[in-house]
Order: sequence, then C-alpha cells, then structure tokens
Amino acid sequence: MQHPGVRSRIVSHCRQTLPVSVSMEPRYALAVVCILTLLSSVNADTMSSPVVLEPYDFLFDTAVEAYYNGDWLSVILNMEKAVRNKATVHKVKAQCRLRCANQTAFGEPLDGLGVPIPGAGSVEDLGFFQKILKRADCVKSCETEKLGSPTMHQVSEEVELEFRKRSPYNYLQVAYFKINKLDKAVAAAHTFYQANPDHLEMRQNLDYYRMMSGVQQEDFKDLEARPNMAEFLLGKSYYSDDSFGLAAQHFELAVEEYFIADKECRALCEGAYNYDGYNYMEYSADLFQTMTDHYMQVLNCKQHCSVELASTAGRDTPFEDFLPSHFNYLQFSYYNSEKYEKAIECAKTFLLFHPEDEVMNQNLAYYSAVLGDDKAATISARQVVRWFIQQSILEKELLYFGYEVFGITFVDPDKWTPEDIMPKKLREKQKADRETAARITEEIGNLMKEIETLVEEKKKDSSELASMIVPEEDGPFLYDDIKVTMTSKQLNGSQRVLLDGVITDDECRELHRLSNAAALKGDGYKGRPSPHSPSEMFQGVTVLKAVKLGQEGKVPLKSAQLFYDLSEKVRKVLESYFHLKTPLYFSFSHLVCRSAIDVEQENRKDLSHPVHADNCLLISELNECIKEPPAYTHRDYSAILYLNDDFEGGNFIFTELDAKTVTAEVHPKCGRVVGFGAGKENPHGVRAVSKGQRCAVALWFTLDPSHEEKERIQAQDMLKMFSTPVNEEFSLKEATDSSNHQPEAPEPLTGADQEKVDNKQDDKAAEQKADTPADLQADKPADASKDKMSKPTTKPKTAPKPKVKTDKVKPSTKTGTKQTAKTQAKQADKKQAKKPAKVAAKNDSKKAKAATTSASDSPHGKEEL
Repeated sequence: MQHPGVRSRIVSHCRQTLPVSVSMEPRYALAVVCILTLLSSVNADTMSSPVVLEPYDFLFDTAVEAYYNGDWLSVILNMEKAVRNKATVHKVKAQCRLRCANQTAFGEPLDGLGVPIPGAGSVEDLGFFQKILKRADCVKSCETEKLGSPTMHQVSEEVELEFRKRSPYNYLQVAYFKINKLDKAVAAAHTFYQANPDHLEMRQNLDYYRMMSGVQQEDFKDLEARPNMAEFLLGKSYYSDDSFGLAAQHFELAVEEYFIADKECRALCEGAYNYDGYNYMEYSADLFQTMTDHYMQVLNCKQHCSVELASTAGRDTPFEDFLPSHFNYLQFSYYNSEKYEKAIECAKTFLLFHPEDEVMNQNLAYYSAVLGDDKAATISARQVVRWFIQQSILEKELLYFGYEVFGITFVDPDKWTPEDIMPKKLREKQKADRETAARITEEIGNLMKEIETLVEEKKKDSSELASMIVPEEDGPFLYDDIKVTMTSKQLNGSQRVLLDGVITDDECRELHRLSNAAALKGDGYKGRPSPHSPSEMFQGVTVLKAVKLGQEGKVPLKSAQLFYDLSEKVRKVLESYFHLKTPLYFSFSHLVCRSAIDVEQENRKDLSHPVHADNCLLISELNECIKEPPAYTHRDYSAILYLNDDFEGGNFIFTELDAKTVTAEVHPKCGRVVGFGAGKENPHGVRAVSKGQRCAVALWFTLDPSHEEKERIQAQDMLKMFSTPVNEEFSLKEATDSSNHQPEAPEPLTGADQEKVDNKQDDKAAEQKADTPADLQADKPADASKDKMSKPTTKPKTAPKPKVKTDKVKPSTKTGTKQTAKTQAKQADKKQAKKPAKVAAKNDSKKAKAATTSASDSPHGKEEL
C-alpha cells in the first residue's frame, strides 16, 4: 500500500518542474507526464481501466498557479477540467451505487441459506450481511474501474469549500476576459455571482460587461444550475406571464428531473461516516450501535435531499413545500389549458401531500363537476409520488425511533409529514416551543414598536438640530471676477455651489488646446477609449504628464503651468467659499475630454457617466451609499472646471440616492465651476454627449494630507526646477527686455538631479486603481460576503366554484416564495437636504434617465465629469 505522502510529493515535484516561460505544448506535455507518474504510483490491481480521471483538486491547484503566472489558457484548460471532473466523480459514484442497489436488493431471497447454522445467528441475519458484502464489493469494483483508487479523489475540506463557493468561476471569468472571450467571461461571472449575490466587485464586473458591445443577454447564464431547478424557474416565469401551456411543459420536466436528482442525491448520502466533531480514534461502539449511528446519518442526509433540491444559488432559504408546489402549479396550468383530466390528476397528487387542504379539495370538486364525476373517479394520483411518499414516511419513522431511543437528532424538513408519524412527546414539546416562540415574537414586536417610536422622536430632534446647524457657505472670494450663480439652496441640496467667471476665455482655449495635444485615448483606463459609454470616446491627461510633455517640447510648458495654476485657483476658491478650517489637498486632478461617436448615437439611452458618489458606493436600489473601499473614502470635496459649451448634451446632474430623481442640472460653459461635497449628499452624473467634444478639468480634494496627490507634488517640483514664466506681465516684460538680454536657457540637469526627478516620477500612489472589472483590477478573485436576497412569491389565484362554468375563475395556489471592509473615512457624511423640485442652470432641462450606478471611482481615482 502506497504511503499517503507519496502522492503529495509527486504533485509538488510536478508543480516545481512546470516552467512558466516554456511554450504551451511542452508545458502541457510535461503536465501529462506528471499526471501519468502520479497515476502509475497507485496500486496496479486497482487500475482496471486505462483511462483514469485526473483528481480535480490537482487540476484546481494547477489552474490557480497558472493564474498567478498569467498563463490564461492554462487556467481555462485546467479549471474547466477540474469542474467537469468533480461533476463526473459525483455522477459515477451515484450511478455505481444505484446500479449495485438494483443488483443486490435486500428484499430478494438468497439460495443455499435455508438451514440455520449453530452459533452463527439466524439465517436471515447471514442473508442480510451477505447482501451487504456483495453490494460493498459491487460498489467498490464499479468505482475503482471508473475512477481509480478510492483515495485518488479524496480532497481537503478547503478545496470542497472553494467549489461550493463557485470560486473556479471567479478565476475563469478573469482568464476568459484576458483572452477576449466575453461570452464565456460573462457566463462565468454570472455563475459565480448567483452563489455570491453580495459580492460587490463581481456585481461591478457584471454591470461593466452589460455596457460592452458584443455582450448578449443570453450570455448571462448559470452554468451550475440544476436541471430540475432551471425547469422549475422557467415554468414559474411562463406561469407569471399566463402562458400556461408552456408553464405546464416546464413544470412536467421539472418533476421528471426532480426524481432523477433525488435518486442521485440519496445515493451520494451512502458515503463515509461523519464523526461530527469528535476524534474518530475516540469513537467506540459495538457492531449494531455503529451500524445504527451510520445508518441514521445516511437517513438524515436522504431526508435533507428535499431541502437540497429546493435550494438555488443566491437564495438564502429553499423554496417552501417544493415538490408539492409543482403539482399546485400544474393543476392550475392544466385547468387554464382546459386539460381537465391532467388538472384532476395533479390536484389528487397534491392532496397526497396535503389531504386536508381546503382550497385544493374545492378545485378538485370543480374540475370533477366540469369533466363529470364518474370519469373523474377513474383518474388516480401519480404512482411515482405515492412510492416517494411511502419511502419518505418509512425513513421518518426510523429517524423518529432513533430520536426516541438513542437521542439522535432529526429535524423534519417537510411540511406535509402526517402528524401521527411524530412521537407524541415530541409533538407536545414542539407545540410548547411554538407557543413560547409566538409569545417571544409578540414581545419582540411590542419592543420594536417602542424602539421605532423613540427613533422617530430622535430623528425629529436631529432634523430640527440639522436645520439650525448647517454647513457654512458663501465665504469671501480671493478673486473679484468670480460670481456665485447658484447656492446650495438654489441647487436643491447641501454643500453645492455653481460659480462663473473663474477663468477667462483665453485660458479656456489654452487648456482646450492642451487637452487635444497632450491627452491620450483611454488615459488611466488601460487604453480603453470608451470606459463609460460605447457611444463616446474619452481622452485625458494628468498634471505630471502635461509637465513631462512640456519638458520634452511636445506641448508648450506654459500650458502645463497654466493647468497647474488654474486647478490651484479652484482649490483656493472652494476652501474659502465653504469656510473650511483646515486646508484642502488635491486627491486627484485630470484634464479630460469626451467626444461623441457619431455612428453610435442612434437610439442611445445611456449616460455619459453613470450616477455615482465620489467617496462611497452608491446602491441606488436601496437608496444607500456605503462609505467603504473600494470607494475613495478619503475624498471630501469635488469640483469640475468647464472649458467649453460648443457640444450637444453633456449636462451635469445632481440626483437623489435613487440615481433617477434629478434635483439640479448644470449646463457647462467656459469658466464655470460646479463644486460640491464628495459624500452621499451629492450623487451626480453626466448626460450623454450626443454631438461634439466636452472638455473639463476634474478635481477631487481631501482634508487628509496623507492622501495628497503624489503626481501633483512631482509636477510642482519639476515646474519649480524649470522656472518657466507663464503670467502675462512677465511675458510682456520679457518681450520688452529681449532687445538687451537673451533669456537664459534652463541648465541641463546633472546626473544626480536627473536621478532625483526620475525617482520622484516613479513614486506612484499605491491606492490608484484601473477602471476595469473589480476582480480584474488586482487580477485576483476576491472573497464573497453574505447578503440575503428577498424571497420571491407566486401570485395568488382565486379558487373556482364547483358549479357550471361561465368565466374562468382561477384556483388558488399556495406556494410562497466577506466581503466587509473597515471604513476609514476622515470626515463624516453630510446630511442631504432633499427638495422635490429640480433646478437647471440653463433652460431646457431634460428628464433624468435611469442609469446603472457605478460602485467605485474611475482609474487612478478618477470620476471624470
């Protein structure tokens, strides 16, 4: 027998000998050699088949290693194979156990055991154990033939957890995105998200994919959906649309798939004993107690299959009364399709589970009256359901016996279990527990009402206090030519201001020329020219980039100096206007232009920039904004300096937290600045630019000096070093003196100085990220968190009357339906003063369009507006 450590050593050796730099084919050839070496190390007598399934944990580990090496094809090949092999292992085990159960059924008599053997127990006992041994041999032979050694596919709990969390699909969506297989990337992302609905990063990825051209709605599919659940949900969808014929077809398929899945689930329960928290070395029990413990565990697992099959990814609780609900939907669907025989069959089948159900008995009486009582009497409930209920009740009786005699816990998962199956003492205990729970619930309800009253009173006091203590505004300006066009009150919010005359027309033209000369398409977005809308092209340039281009002579250095100086002017204006007691520091500054793509404007409904907030994650569906990473929580104020107005669309909008209700609208023009607090009090976005080019300087500020923009500091040092004059007076004086003196050229940098500049330029801010799907930002899948999803319900139907039919009356249906991060905000969110009216800074304000909320800032900390 091979030592357990041998396999792990072979795996480790294989991983160490797979170089990253080799070409694809030799790499996979070497991988195959390692796999064959691993398999040949297993006992030869167990290898009855030349083709043995590769262990899916080994494939998973190989794929993860390839992921961190950036070998995307290897990630896809190994991870896809790991997913398939895991499913194959489960399928083979279920098939082997079902086949062997049919071959060695316990109910069949055995030949040659008619005479008792003295001292060896009864003949029946020997016959029972003979069949046990034969079945064990059958299962072992079958699994070994198809899977190899029994230890080959034993995996750790950590790997099992990764597959339960659907982590392989997180890796796959990144790999497929990297090789531009968008349909497969979308399917993998959707599959992962279904099991992790509170995963904010994957939600952002899916929103991003929806905006990409070439992505179809049918690409968003759950690759791990069980066939029975997929058919059931399709049936519910058609049922809700009153397409009862199609609904019945899918519900019938769902029933068929349910019983197939139930058989497989029950077979897989016949696995190894789970010692349930204590060391197996300490477990000591005789033959029959051991058998009892293990069999009770198996029966518990088989009963839990009804819960397993009623559960779906992303849903916190399973569908209630799942299997009976199929026949509830079916009886009503067949009734509406005028298939009364089928309606009666399904109604009677439902009554096998709930024989006292008043509504269903009324429905059955009505259907029988329409079809004729004599003909209806010949129609029976489905036999497969009768057998299922009989088997399940026998299992429950054994489990309740184990509970009474051995104290083995059993919680019945089904609502339809007959009351007399449960032991009397347990019924009385559960009745007392229900009464206690009801009393506690009532007391909690009363307490919650008292708390709600106190909270309302507190809110009232807080709102009154807030109305008295509002943030200070309308501070003195350092510049006489600036005009306050609109205050917070006029803009229907708080911490908002609209200024005009901040810069001159000449300065606007100079910065506009700089943007067209220096800006790069997709700057900060890994070269993607349309990061927010496929109908627009984005280009931008940072202060440091502009200064470097000025140093190289590619743009006028005075234009880069002007960019720096005018953004500094805006900072001083906001600092003064909002009466800030501490200085503002630049968090990021970006000169940006958005240009409409003419061929992409037809039937356009999106925004140029989706509604968002600058320092929190806006969840418009919940009217909430969560101040935690990946949002840039250190941001406190924002400003946009507009450079032109010769374009169509592109208006700046403030909204409520729902991202739909527009409270104010601003039309850009040269020298206009909109400044505002960066928190949840000011959700904002940009309407579509339908024609022309819209340019602006986007600025974000922080009160925390530790988050000051590093690139700006480098640009400042370089400008000081160059000492190039840019102001008009200096330029005029220079022209006057030019006849007498030639201006000295800047001294070339020494080696030490140049090294100093290079080192500073390499000092990038660690927190700046690229605006690709969130899991692609770090190229590392992130863990999921645990938000609960709402429970869907089936619409109620009216019960038919058992009399002559006129209009169709609908019978009733009865069916019901980590990632946390510490917030390190440096300043509390401001309260938003909501008002019903919306205001425009220019006429022709348009109705706001619903937009997908962006949950994080743009690359390098941008939200270009």
